[in-house]
Amino acid sequence: MIDAPTPAGLRRRALAFLADYAVIAAWIAVVVAAGFWLRAVAPNLAGSLFGDPVMAEVTGFIVLTLPVALYFALAEAGPRGATLGKARLGIRVIGDSTTTISVGRSLLRTALKLVPWELSHAVIWRYANPGSAPDALLTAGLVVVWGLVGANLAAALLDERRRSLYDRLSRTCVVRR
Repeated sequence: MIDAPTPAGLRRRALAFLADYAVIAAWIAVVVAAGFWLRAVAPNLAGSLFGDPVMAEVTGFIVLTLPVALYFALAEAGPRGATLGKARLGIRVIGDSTTTISVGRSLLRTALKLVPWELSHAVIWRYANPGSAPDALLTAGLVVVWGLVGANLAAALLDERRRSLYDRLSRTCVVRR
């Protein structure tokens, strides 16, 4: 009989995310430096990419959210089943059958995980450009962001396998190696 994998604790998962955030922060630094360079050499292009809140949001998604999402999804669907942070902390993502997950399932898990992050970007772009949306709508957006973060945390705290809401919806689990 094969023993069930041991779920990764929340502390280990949080530390793995912090390690992964170092990778994300490095990418953000590259994107910001490229943005300053673009503004210096092609101010009209930079203005068209970031001047309008909707275009800025689309540009931000393409240069920031999409690469981060692909980092998580492809690493967690790979043979190790782990991002750099998860691998360093000795944890991995598995599917219901205790095997590595498909790229499709990993993309679903990652998309669900990044919904609060992307929604917060949308709200922040609107706050940065006053008058583009009513304050009540922006406040509601932030309430939804923090509600989703809280729901993910509560789900992980209450689930015996420490699955977040996005783990449950994507039928995945983070376990110790």
